[in-house]
Amino acid sequence: MDKDMADKDISSRVRPRRSALYMPASNMRALEKARGLDADIVIFDLEDAVASEQKTSARDTLKTALDGGGYDGRETVLRINGRDTEWFADDMAFAATLPVDAVLVPKVNTPQDIASLGSAMAALGQALWVMVETPASVLNLPLIAAAAQTSPLAALVLGSNDLAKDMRLVPDAQRTAFQPVLTQIVAAARAYGLIALDGVCNAIGDADRLASECAQGRSFGFDGKTLIHPSQIAAANQVFAPSAEDLGHAQSVIAAFADPQNAGKGVLKVNGKMTERLHLAEAKRLVAEAQMIANRSNG
Repeated sequence: MDKDMADKDISSRVRPRRSALYMPASNMRALEKARGLDADIVIFDLEDAVASEQKTSARDTLKTALDGGGYDGRETVLRINGRDTEWFADDMAFAATLPVDAVLVPKVNTPQDIASLGSAMAALGQALWVMVETPASVLNLPLIAAAAQTSPLAALVLGSNDLAKDMRLVPDAQRTAFQPVLTQIVAAARAYGLIALDGVCNAIGDADRLASECAQGRSFGFDGKTLIHPSQIAAANQVFAPSAEDLGHAQSVIAAFADPQNAGKGVLKVNGKMTERLHLAEAKRLVAEAQMIANRSNG
């Protein structure tokens, strides 16, 4: 693959996913507000955010909102109810009628679940995203992620609240009990080219707690963070975006390997750091992501 084709391939696979905001599908006011929010991803939620008696009417509300348009430039995802609920089949049929990019399925436990979902979604043309929110899903993470090779699986999303409940974890400010799971999710995602999104921060209004969780999630390698309130978007966008320092170094790496004097070299010294060609691919990804963020900011 020549340089231009390689750069185009990197750009086509990069998409900012710094902030993923859950929006209740039953709340038209919230759905209308989402059109003007700066979240990279909007997750229309039919599950936790919608009461049992509103499940059917929520589909109608969401369909009306999506028919009205206005969500361009954002990645759109529909979170449906679990496979063991009475609403699952109708939610899947409903998903097939919507112009969303992906369907997010909760309570996935095994690779067999992925195989079944993949077959059901084969004709939808939408990506499959799954929640990692049960002890079984954590134990089966490598097998679940590997199922991406034979299914539309594209993302792993931490469901920290459900996982804490099922595992009887006692979360603290440092999310100590979650840290092994954070590592496992990112490792599984990277092994099979999947998106990895961190769990929500429940402390609405606690800016320091949110900033700390975002920084922690980024340090673990997550692509972005799921959010439960619009006030959390700016913090996630800032933390998960390439910093000016990182972007400057990435541009230096790209320039160094493009220099004819370095043709054929596999290792260079850039800004005092030993840099290999594997760093070049990451530098190009970072620059492509920053450009997409800039393009969105500029309309």
